[in-house]
Amino acid sequence: MRDVPSWIAPAPTTGWPNIPAAAQRSLRALQGPAEAAARKAAQALLLRQDPTGYWQGHLTADATLESDYILLQLWLYPPSGSAWDPPTRARIRKAAHSILDRQLPDGGWNTFTDSSAEVNATVRAYTALKLAGLAPSHSAMERARKRALALGGVQAGNSYTKINLSLFGLYPRKYVPSVPPEILLIPGNLLYEMSSWTRAILVPLSIVQTVGGQRPVPAGMTVDELFLPGKPLTFPRRDRLATVFAHVDSLVKLWHRRGLKDIQRLAVSAAEHWILDRIRFSDGLGAIFPSMMYFIMALNALKYADDHPDLLEGIRQFDSLMLETEDRLQFQPCLSPVWDTALSAFALGELGIGERAALRRTADWLLDREVRRKGDWSVKRPDLEPGGWAFEFANEYYPDIDDTAMVLLAFLHARASNPERQRRAEQRAINWLLGMQSSDGGWAAFDVDNNWSLLNRMPFADHNAMLDPTCPDITGRVLEALARHGLGPDRAAVGRGVRYLLTNQESNGSWYGRWGVNYIYGTCFALRGLRAADPQAGKTAMLKAARWLQSVQQADGGWGESCLSYAKRHFVPAASTPSQTAWALLGLAAAGDTNSGTTQRGVRFLLERQREDGTWDEAATTGTGFPSVFYLTYHMYPHYFPLLALGTLAGAWRDETP
Repeated sequence: MRDVPSWIAPAPTTGWPNIPAAAQRSLRALQGPAEAAARKAAQALLLRQDPTGYWQGHLTADATLESDYILLQLWLYPPSGSAWDPPTRARIRKAAHSILDRQLPDGGWNTFTDSSAEVNATVRAYTALKLAGLAPSHSAMERARKRALALGGVQAGNSYTKINLSLFGLYPRKYVPSVPPEILLIPGNLLYEMSSWTRAILVPLSIVQTVGGQRPVPAGMTVDELFLPGKPLTFPRRDRLATVFAHVDSLVKLWHRRGLKDIQRLAVSAAEHWILDRIRFSDGLGAIFPSMMYFIMALNALKYADDHPDLLEGIRQFDSLMLETEDRLQFQPCLSPVWDTALSAFALGELGIGERAALRRTADWLLDREVRRKGDWSVKRPDLEPGGWAFEFANEYYPDIDDTAMVLLAFLHARASNPERQRRAEQRAINWLLGMQSSDGGWAAFDVDNNWSLLNRMPFADHNAMLDPTCPDITGRVLEALARHGLGPDRAAVGRGVRYLLTNQESNGSWYGRWGVNYIYGTCFALRGLRAADPQAGKTAMLKAARWLQSVQQADGGWGESCLSYAKRHFVPAASTPSQTAWALLGLAAAGDTNSGTTQRGVRFLLERQREDGTWDEAATTGTGFPSVFYLTYHMYPHYFPLLALGTLAGAWRDETP
């Protein structure tokens, strides 16, 4: 382990009482079990390491992925009359079984654990099951239809759902947003004002809409029964500016019918080259499910032969997201090996275990995945040298700031076979992070100053992810990484980052968490960033945040938060989970509270729920894709976050108790 920079210690403890004798005895009684639990968790984590050095847990989401997979098969293998017998029928049956497994008692489907039914998930599941052969009279379908109508019917769905249905004539094309490929020809790089994931979705979709036509469905197939009677089919109009965009969309549709075909062909060609360029050195376009799906559909629409290597590779990469068993099929929205590896290595290293060989393999594996080519981020930072990591095995156009910071933290403990190579990679990553700081002082996920709010008024923006603005959770992680690699509060970038966190603290003391659910996650990593970067400047804010964390602890000693926090715009409690409890404990420790009754109860929550194999069970959804729209379940979160929390506190107690 490297020495901690001098400015990081001690943490501010203003407001925390001295430890009374009874509390000291309680801490001593807890210290041994906590250390034992941490080491047991570490051994369990080491057993999961791949021999080449990485960790990868499953990453799952709601049933919309399997529903969209069945629609993709309909696109690739059109029916003949009323019969639809695609070569992938066995997998379609498996996907249908997985969809049915997640139907709620009320007949609908939800988007996160223990939530009520959601209209988009329900409409898409019903459509997919009907395509898979389930009759509308089936009890599951009848309940689904009733629930969909109670939720507002297809008309209440978002643009993503309606666009997919419109490709097969199941929703009127005139009432869905148009995505013109001409956007690539507009001067000023408008495309790069959108978030990286949005552009990776929209460019192939623009090809699908422009040249794909309307694909057939089995004869007689409709979803008319999901349209709420009496509710008009209208283009989404949320405000006056959105109405303007709706008029623009009408002009785009007119252009597609009557415009200059030479310009349209040029635009489609530009879009084709754009998507082909971005599958090189990557696990698919954007390496995420929706853009990979539309990539396949786009090449098919462009009449690529079934055995064309680019189409075959796109399908192979897409299929690699499957989790397939003998009778079930579930899709992962993407793969998370770099993220899981960096967090696992950091948790093990912070515990201080002597598994140097295992972490050396990790460091070597991570170095082999350093991104050294310029990607989309370089449009706004053309002179910045590449240096960072993506979330997936390979995604060279889209390294992300969060993973790069996390890998830097892992490198504090994971030492490679070639130290000089690692030193150079670390310096490139530090320089890249400094260059990717946005003008408000914070850091976003993939881009710089990706905050043009006008784009949120576009019709397609109802997926709630049109932009990639800065956020406290990533900013806190970057500050921690920079500080622990020697950049002190005197560095201008660090100072701006600290001011960003102080400015964006919520009035109750918490911070918003963009990539984890939600305020507990954001507060944890904002506190860790302040603790590492400038604890004196953040003293008052950290104390306020710690008091907030104490205030939302549950009666069982743990912490839990619902995904509803995003829609409600305030903390919404849920059943306690190991990962969210770990985040709260890590946040409290960063604020200087390592010994209060709150902390001790949180530790006991983890100890009492650890399984014999050293792991924790967690069914709740604690990861965020698109807030209020799409959520993620990281299956390794309950493996490394409790380990990190217990290891951090056990180390602090060794220093504090006599």
